[in-house]
Amino acid sequence: MPRRAGSRKHNPAAREAHESAAPFLRAVTRDATADDARFPFSVAVIRALASLPFTSSVTFFVGENGSGKSTLLEGIATAARLPAVGSADMTADVTLGAQRELGDALRLVWTTRTHKGFFLRAEDFFGFAKRISTMRAEFLQRIADLDLEYADRSAGAKALAMMPARRSLAEMERRYGTNLDANSHGQSFLKLFESRFVPGGLYLLDEPEAPLSPQSQLALMVMIQDMIAQDAQFIIATHSPILTAFPGATIYSFDTAPAVAVAYDELEFVTLTRDFLNAPARYLRALGTGIDR
Repeated sequence: MPRRAGSRKHNPAAREAHESAAPFLRAVTRDATADDARFPFSVAVIRALASLPFTSSVTFFVGENGSGKSTLLEGIATAARLPAVGSADMTADVTLGAQRELGDALRLVWTTRTHKGFFLRAEDFFGFAKRISTMRAEFLQRIADLDLEYADRSAGAKALAMMPARRSLAEMERRYGTNLDANSHGQSFLKLFESRFVPGGLYLLDEPEAPLSPQSQLALMVMIQDMIAQDAQFIIATHSPILTAFPGATIYSFDTAPAVAVAYDELEFVTLTRDFLNAPARYLRALGTGIDR
């Protein structure tokens, strides 16, 4: 079935057409010859990985810290050769050496290969914002230098010399605004998604809820819904009981090896959050806080 892009607005017809389209990335399998004694192959869920299918447009990886969900997501990102939104490219990021080795041992099974999309770790976002701010300052400095350098030349010659820097600056400001650092963390994060999401992309997000308020998490869910109506696919590692409620999503728990699909209501953090909100005083007393609500 051919893939089509539609409007960024809610489009029931596009959403209905999308529901019958298979995700771009259909499964990931692991080379059994890798050395299971070394990280990251020593992580139980990765050691036990044979084949992990992706049957829906949105897939969540959940589990305790250290369970391997982020490690596998990073390995998939390197295997897919997706660009990283961060302070360093994936091929140069010194923190991803082991994950690049994992990526070499993974086989990605595609319905249709896409080169659109990106990989994002929430912890890298602020490095990315600083990177954009530095590049903008460099473009502005280049324009100022050319203004002095061409002071005795014609206006046409000066404009021609400045054109590449002005064009790059205008494109950057069109996508990210004049100062990505000036917004709140949550606003900047959503602005990044709004500017970088394109139809037909594969998006791997590691704990995107980290800088987002509950209301902003709901806004991100709307963006994701709009994008899957335009043939995008998302694989998200998260601890968020809000994001994992996304309708029709597949949820894999990494607390067992191999990872297994679980229902939303079976997630421990969902049950714990619901129980706490229903009776916070009971939990506070049990924790010995001395707080009586």
